[in-house]
This record gives sequence, structure tokens and C-alpha cells, in this order.
Amino acid sequence: MTPVSRTADTTTDPTQELRQRWAVTVAKARGAKNPTAPDPAPYADNLLSRWREPQRRYHTVEHLTAVLYRIDELAQHADDLPTVQLAAWFHDAVYRPDRSENEERSAALAERALPELGIGPARTAEVARLVRLTVTHDPAPDDPDGEVLCDADLAVLAGSPDEYAAYAAAVRAEYAFVPDPDFLAGRSAVLSQLLSLPRLFRTPRGYDRWEHLARRNLTTELDLLRGA
Repeated sequence: MTPVSRTADTTTDPTQELRQRWAVTVAKARGAKNPTAPDPAPYADNLLSRWREPQRRYHTVEHLTAVLYRIDELAQHADDLPTVQLAAWFHDAVYRPDRSENEERSAALAERALPELGIGPARTAEVARLVRLTVTHDPAPDDPDGEVLCDADLAVLAGSPDEYAAYAAAVRAEYAFVPDPDFLAGRSAVLSQLLSLPRLFRTPRGYDRWEHLARRNLTTELDLLRGA
């Protein structure tokens, strides 16, 4: 992962908080101080530039920010919070709506970047595993870190009706190149798969706060698609 140069005026940059969060997370993930480890800031800039790519309408910096905030809410459930936070940064870092290997390529990016940053091999491997888990959002019962990441990523499903409508519209905009009949079929399959899960949210807090609302929203959208 080649770092990019820092050119933004951070005094007015709305992503400054994200950069600060990234620096704290990397420091915690490194553990003992390593004076030879590179500055994490250019890596944050590289990742944020990816999250700002023009093909994105939902998988944006705003989505990354929302996932990190939801992880904050679920932090007590995590075994290794810095690892979950790193996985959030990388989970959609590579995103092309016309390709199916985004999660794999995002995990591979983490596997290249994190060792450069001085992150150990075990934690690097765990970050990559968590990123790949977002293909299915179906963590095992003994995987609290997977549960936290997946719950945080799916929390958007539990928004208000207006928030959910904006989310669904953004997803459709990302797939604007797909004809309506094909999109309706594919989106319906995704919604049906999610609704078939015994639980959308695996953490106790996530389930209590978001399960009912998310199922209501998913069911409403699926009904609308079937009637289209």
C-alpha cells in the first residue's frame, strides 16, 4: 500500500477526527512503541482517498464514520477492539460495484499495509479475516469481534424510515449501471438472505437496539421491490 502525500488543510478538513482516530488505533494495535515504525498519517490519507472514490454513493467516508461509531457503542463486547477498528477501516477500502471480489481485495490490502505499519502478523491476519467475514455477515457464536464488526456494518438497516430510504437510494445509485429488472432480482435476493438469518445482530446490545427496526425496514423494502 503506497502512502499518499498529505496536502489537505487539516484545520478545516472534516476528516481530521478520522485521522486522529486512525492514529490512536494504530498505536494501540502496535503495542510497544516502535521508533522505526512509519508515520500512520499517510496511510489514513490513502484509505480516506479510497473511501472518497467517485463510484461510491453509499460506501463512503460517511459509512466508515458510522461503522466506527457503532463499534464504539458495542466496544464492551469485543475481545480485541483495535483489531475490529482496523477491520472497519479496511472492510470496504476496495470497492467497485461491478465486481464481486471487493472484500477479498480489501483484505489483501490490509495484509500488505498493516505489516508496513508495524502491526504484528497475528493481528494482521485477524483483521483480514474480519474483513472477509463481511461477505456473509454471519459470524460464528464464539466470534465476538466478528459479531461487533458485522453488527456495526449492518446497523444502517435499523435507521428511521427516511434514513433507510436514503440508504436504499444510495445503494441503487451505486448500481445505476444495472438495469431495473436485474437490480430488483439481485437486491431482492440480498434482502431475502438477510431476513433468513436467525438473527441479524449477534451482540446483545445490537440485537436489542436494532433487530426489530432492521427487519421492519428490510421487509418493507422487499415488499416494495416485489410490487415494482
